[in-house]
Amino acid sequence: MQHDLSLANQTVLVTGGTRGFGAGIAEAFVQAGARVWITGRNETQLEATAARIGATPYVADVANGAAWDQLLQSILTITGRLDILINNAGEGVKIGPVAEQTDETIAQSLASNLTGTILGCRRAAAIMQTQGSGLIVNIGSACSTHAWPGWGVYSAAKAGLLQFSRCLLTEMRPHGVRVTSVLPSWGQTDFTESAQLPPRPADVLAKCITPADLGTLLVQVAQMPTHLVTEEIKLWPMVQPLGQL
Repeated sequence: MQHDLSLANQTVLVTGGTRGFGAGIAEAFVQAGARVWITGRNETQLEATAARIGATPYVADVANGAAWDQLLQSILTITGRLDILINNAGEGVKIGPVAEQTDETIAQSLASNLTGTILGCRRAAAIMQTQGSGLIVNIGSACSTHAWPGWGVYSAAKAGLLQFSRCLLTEMRPHGVRVTSVLPSWGQTDFTESAQLPPRPADVLAKCITPADLGTLLVQVAQMPTHLVTEEIKLWPMVQPLGQL
């Protein structure tokens, strides 16, 4: 059993690392000594974040399988391995009643919040299985276990991701690979704005989950002894009534 908890020089990939939770997670791993790659679709913003936190940027859409192939080949060419994959990329697309959705918003939400992560996990699983080690963290949502009006499509994608992650853990355990689901709720990100939802009051927002909070948590998960696995973590801000939107 491995008891070295150092993350120094470990290869870490964080999808959706341009801003919000992804940027906070990536920065925490850089500060822990890891070699970190971040992905995003906006090249200008991605490169600015990478320069600020000391990560390597790679423009990619996680819903594109070919982009995953090119990304992972680039990382393996440099480091020869993938120690930690954090699937953080996702988007609200359209939060609203099902009757107000379009076929396009439904397809985009599923691609961004479910399919893209599965595409990445498929490739990471093969790499880590060969290594005999690794950690996959899938960032889901409290929506995966709670029902709220207007959140049906997004919640369906996140619920699917949660169950997929549970199954993936059963497959990867025999190969020494850990899989963890992290389910945050209210956060200090631009999710509500991008999903065209009303902003939270400033005094409430100040007490929500920060990107640094999530980064600290995930570094702690990664530093657990490798003979232990955290299957699921649901993270609520104290200001949010449990189970309420």
